[in-house]
Amino acid sequence: MILINLLPHREVARKQRKERFFVHLGLAAVLGAALSALAVTVTQQQLAVQEQRNALLIAEVATLDGQIKDIATLQTDIAALRARQGAVEDLQSDRNQPVHLLQEMGRQLPEGVALRTLKQEGQTVLLTGSAQSQERVSELLRNLSTQSPFLTQPELVEIAASSQGPSARDQRRVFNFSIKVQLRRSSKPSQPAAQTS
Repeated sequence: MILINLLPHREVARKQRKERFFVHLGLAAVLGAALSALAVTVTQQQLAVQEQRNALLIAEVATLDGQIKDIATLQTDIAALRARQGAVEDLQSDRNQPVHLLQEMGRQLPEGVALRTLKQEGQTVLLTGSAQSQERVSELLRNLSTQSPFLTQPELVEIAASSQGPSARDQRRVFNFSIKVQLRRSSKPSQPAAQTS
């Protein structure tokens, strides 16, 4: 005997496929929403971690900026202290200069030469005086350049002949001169070659 199924089986199959499709569509939507939520959560966590790192870096940069300012202040203080130390050392080395200058003038001044003034500006000394002859002035220059451990670089600024005396009958010829000489700035001057034997 032949069995004939009169039920609408194609519509039932179509309905089942449609239901499976919607179920799969719903699962895909739920899975997509879950993956999107997971991606957003992971991104937010990474963003939070990066913001913490940025905050830490900003705090460290601020700390380093403060240290750099402290270092700049310290360098300024060190430079000021070095300047003070240099000034004190200069004063220390210069305190005996007037004594050495006068002592050297007494040693190096040849006979027939008289000094009128000694004027010091910094390390330069201007000597003015008179001599009996030009040879005496030359001898003074030679003495200052070779025999003095405290005086260097003598330079004749001016020499002029004039007459001097109490009366017209007793007039004698003198040579007025100006010499610039440099003072050596050292606490232990080098000894001249003539004295080191």
